[in-house]
Amino acid sequence: MSDVVALLAGLVAVVAPFFWADAQAATQPLLVLGALLVVSALWSILGAGGASSWVTAAFGALLFVSPWAFGFDGDAASAWTAWITGAVTVVVGLLTVLQVRGRTTVAA
Repeated sequence: MSDVVALLAGLVAVVAPFFWADAQAATQPLLVLGALLVVSALWSILGAGGASSWVTAAFGALLFVSPWAFGFDGDAASAWTAWITGAVTVVVGLLTVLQVRGRTTVAA
């Protein structure tokens, strides 16, 4: 489930510069970080092991801070896209880490 959410968040970040995010400074971070989320989620969904939930959460955190890091926090559409997709990815990634840790602890 978390991989599907990461995939959808990545897709939103990738398409944002073409539809609603107008800031020139936002194009590259949204495309690159969104593509990284899409690739890692697809890799995991297809059963190739994929990135751990920690990596997914890290990509989400980078996406969340990108408006400040790349200076597009003044463009509402771009910034809110990065903040929302980043926050959702971080939350889902960390929840998955906690669920896996809980299952491992109970099984041991």
